[in-house]
Amino acid sequence: MATAVKKQLSNKKKVSGRVPKELIYEMRKGSPIYYRDYDKVLKGELPIEAVMGSSGLQAWLVDLIVTFLKSVLDKKKYKVLYNEVGYKFAPRSWYNLDIAIWEKEKVKPYLKENKLIPVAPEVVIEVDTKADLRKFENPQDYFHRKTQDLLNSGVKKVIWIFTEDKKVWIAEPKKPWLIVDWDYEIPVMENIKINLEKLTKEEE
Repeated sequence: MATAVKKQLSNKKKVSGRVPKELIYEMRKGSPIYYRDYDKVLKGELPIEAVMGSSGLQAWLVDLIVTFLKSVLDKKKYKVLYNEVGYKFAPRSWYNLDIAIWEKEKVKPYLKENKLIPVAPEVVIEVDTKADLRKFENPQDYFHRKTQDLLNSGVKKVIWIFTEDKKVWIAEPKKPWLIVDWDYEIPVMENIKINLEKLTKEEE
C-alpha cells in the first residue's frame, strides 16, 4: 500500500486535485475521512507510514486491553478483533475499529474473507484516532458522529480512550453518555470491567 502511494507521489501533477485512496482512513455516506496530516504526505513532507502508524502509547494500550479481554472473555462465545478492523455499517460507509468484540457465531462467516465485516460488534473500544479532523467544525463532531453511527448500526457500547487528557468516554444506546477518568472501573460487558490506571501500572 505504502509503495503504491509513493509511486503516485513521485509525480505531484498526478495527485493534484485528487487524494489517493490509500490516504482515506474511513468513509461516511460516500464522504471520505482522510488520515491526519494526509496533506503533508501529498506535499512530500511526510512518508505514508507516518500518518498510518500508531504511536507507541496507542499500540501499547491496545495490546494491554486485547490481552486482558482475551484472558477473561468466553472464547467459545466471543471473538476479539483489533488492528483497525474494517466495519461496514451502511452503504458507502465504513469505519476502522481499534478493538471490537463480536459474538463469535455472527462474525465467523466473515473471518476468512478479504472484505469489510458487515455485522455489528457488541462492543467497540477506540484509542484516540488517526482521522484528520480539520474538515469538522469542532473535533468533537467526529467522535460524536462515529459513536452515534456505531450505536445506530447495532453496536451496544462504544468506549473512547483519550490518551492526552487521560479521559474515557462511554456511550450506550438510550443512556446518558459518560466521561470518566482513567481510574474508573469501565464496564465492558458481562461483569467485565477495565481499570486503565491499574492495567497500565501493572505493566510498568
